[in-house]
Amino acid sequence: MRRAALDPGDFMKVGIIGTGNVGRALAAGLVRGKHQVTFGSRNPSRVERVEGVDVGSRKEAATWAEVVILAVPFSAIHDTVQAIGPNALNRKVLVDATNAIGPAYDLAVGHTTSGAEELAKLVPGARVVKAFNTVFAPLMSAGTVRGEPVALPVAGDDPAAKEAVIQLGRDLGFDPVDAGPLKNARYLEPLAMWMIYLAYGGPKMGPGIGLKLLRG
Repeated sequence: MRRAALDPGDFMKVGIIGTGNVGRALAAGLVRGKHQVTFGSRNPSRVERVEGVDVGSRKEAATWAEVVILAVPFSAIHDTVQAIGPNALNRKVLVDATNAIGPAYDLAVGHTTSGAEELAKLVPGARVVKAFNTVFAPLMSAGTVRGEPVALPVAGDDPAAKEAVIQLGRDLGFDPVDAGPLKNARYLEPLAMWMIYLAYGGPKMGPGIGLKLLRG
């Protein structure tokens, strides 16, 4: 039987809201790490199955989970939160993996606030953590590039919630980094935009790139 309180050292129940490339890659890696995973979808019957992953509605997945990962487009956050309902996210660890990209493919918010901070205002009962937005989907299931762990910045105001996400990052294969309070998402979201530029802009490095933090 699982313990009632969230324990980062234990296997976790993770609800992934969104079934695109990001959600599917995270699901595959977390199942490999022995965590329990359920997809939350607008159309559960149409979701292509991932081995070991259950599928339900967005509200069902969020209600069941201890950790909820938002893996939806930034423009879909309001609709997603409304579909889940505020009570389902109360005291849950809510991971904002979204990129704050606007209609012109520029930064939608920034510098004096962040997408993650605005999400926290929408769901004041949730423990919001910013993570995974600086990583491309092809790297998410294993957290490495050529065998080297990719740095995973994790920002949040609740220490226990942040530690749970850091542990999930370790289990996936990343090198998680405590990136400070949630307001530091103001730096992580523009960082993701720079990574997108490196991958698809002028340098055209492709999505097989990741950040590496060297410690002296």
